[in-house]
Amino acid sequence: MESKTFQKIELARSQFCAAERQLVLSTLKTVVELLEHVLSNNVEVVLHDMTLPESSVIALANGHVTGRALGDSILAGPKGDVGFTEAFKKLNEHGDHNSVIASYHTVAKSGLALHSSTAIFRDSDGIPYAALCFNSDMTIPQAAYSWLSKMLNKDITPISKTASAQHQPAQVDTLMEDIIDSAINAHAKPLAQFSKEDKIAAVATMQSNGIFVVRGGVNRAAKALGVTRFTIYNYLDELKKRSQPN
Repeated sequence: MESKTFQKIELARSQFCAAERQLVLSTLKTVVELLEHVLSNNVEVVLHDMTLPESSVIALANGHVTGRALGDSILAGPKGDVGFTEAFKKLNEHGDHNSVIASYHTVAKSGLALHSSTAIFRDSDGIPYAALCFNSDMTIPQAAYSWLSKMLNKDITPISKTASAQHQPAQVDTLMEDIIDSAINAHAKPLAQFSKEDKIAAVATMQSNGIFVVRGGVNRAAKALGVTRFTIYNYLDELKKRSQPN
């Protein structure tokens, strides 16, 4: 009897959290639509459903900044996105509050320098399920600063070169291959000469780029490194232990 009661309570809680998530996501979609009419076109706003990593982009304003579109993968975002690095770390963690990772630098795949911030939303069980990201193209502000610096005879901050590109949806498979290749090639030696630490470092790089939240990421990483998928899980456990305070 107690078991059935517990199951009913858990089912009710699960249904509540699911409804709560949908309500918040629906509200945030409206916010993104509003911001598109308020912000200048150099600021991209992206809403991610973290439970759908293969097609996480569910709302988007000014997608031309990073060249993304609705339905794009979570892997299609800017390089060096510490917001999502933190989000990936928190996917298996519970917390009482939403998180804000504010004011950090990223680079769009076109080479465009961006100024970014991310808010991570949790449900009543403390599980992260959504992320609202802002990515600002700093080209015009930097150009204005450069011009004003010249007028005032002050030092000039270098301006990042921009590269315009029309959106071409990147396949998840291609994105995963790029992440894996970059992680392996960063060691400047053949894979056959990789030590265990080299492989753990490569896995850490892959993890920071979000590959392991996408279906098939573990298997692809294992195949590329010449190890089993269980070894990849062991490496991830080791990285988790190392990140914890002593």
